Amino acid sequence: MTARADLSRTNRIVLSVARLWLTFRHPALVVRFFMKLGYLPNPAAPARYHELLLWRKILDRNPLFVTLTDKLAAKAYIRDACPEIAIPRTLWSGRDAGDIPADLLAGTVLVKTNHGCAMNMLVSHGEPDRAAIVRRANRWLRKRYGRRNGEWAYWPVVPSVFVEERLALSGGAIATDIKVHVCSGVISHVWVEDKLAKRSVLFDREANPLPGRDPDYPREDQGLPVNARLVDHVREAISIAPGIAGDLDYIRVDFLVTDDRLYAGEITAYSAAGYGTWTNPAIAAEIEQLWRLDQSAFLRRQHNGMTRLYADALRALYRSRAVSR
Repeated sequence: MTARADLSRTNRIVLSVARLWLTFRHPALVVRFFMKLGYLPNPAAPARYHELLLWRKILDRNPLFVTLTDKLAAKAYIRDACPEIAIPRTLWSGRDAGDIPADLLAGTVLVKTNHGCAMNMLVSHGEPDRAAIVRRANRWLRKRYGRRNGEWAYWPVVPSVFVEERLALSGGAIATDIKVHVCSGVISHVWVEDKLAKRSVLFDREANPLPGRDPDYPREDQGLPVNARLVDHVREAISIAPGIAGDLDYIRVDFLVTDDRLYAGEITAYSAAGYGTWTNPAIAAEIEQLWRLDQSAFLRRQHNGMTRLYADALRALYRSRAVSR
């Protein structure tokens, strides 16, 4: 029997009504989803990878996502979860970029904010000048990141600016970033980038290279060469990431690569804002297989009223899908 046939008529009605309600409740997100991915999602009963991320954005208000999304709070979380991993040092933090000590900007550092992505700048030996740094950083502090794509975990983060040590990343030799996708403690795949060389490669949970390309460097001629040092770093990341991810139903744990060691990077609840794709369809299929929605904060909680009816129907759907596999 199919999963749909195993569901009661009441549960099917509840899920159909919930799909309509969520679609009309979040039209901008649904339209943007369609424009980017080419199909209309089912936000009430997600099955595909991108639908699952849309569901998370709309419904799964796990408070831990706020901690993990806050770049400063995430450092403390990683330090507690995995004290053996190195973390880039925070040299200063505050609410006003004008308070950054002048001596910190005389060397080579990174100036970042904690409440969004793509809000960081390299400062090297007085360039950019202090006035430009303050203007840009304070402009970032006024921005409320994540609203356009519904990434709600960014919204409660109290914006701060911070100065971080600049690591000598191994771009051009090994890689710069290793991003491990984890579902309930199980590795789905590993995404490795060299942002300096503009190349990347994918690995499975055993550190074997996978076919296919990622969204940042999709052409086959942008494949990153695999060498022994890279594989060693990937294996280390694979061993560490589940301890940081804990029992979260899905999360991406990022690492930074230097010549001699890994450093903890960011933790990402909404990988690529929910729109990332791979040329190898097996990548998304693996996440869909491993992502246990019943382990989400939403379905672990007790609900009342109509939300309880919906949560019960969704649990029943996922039980029936598990049986049919």
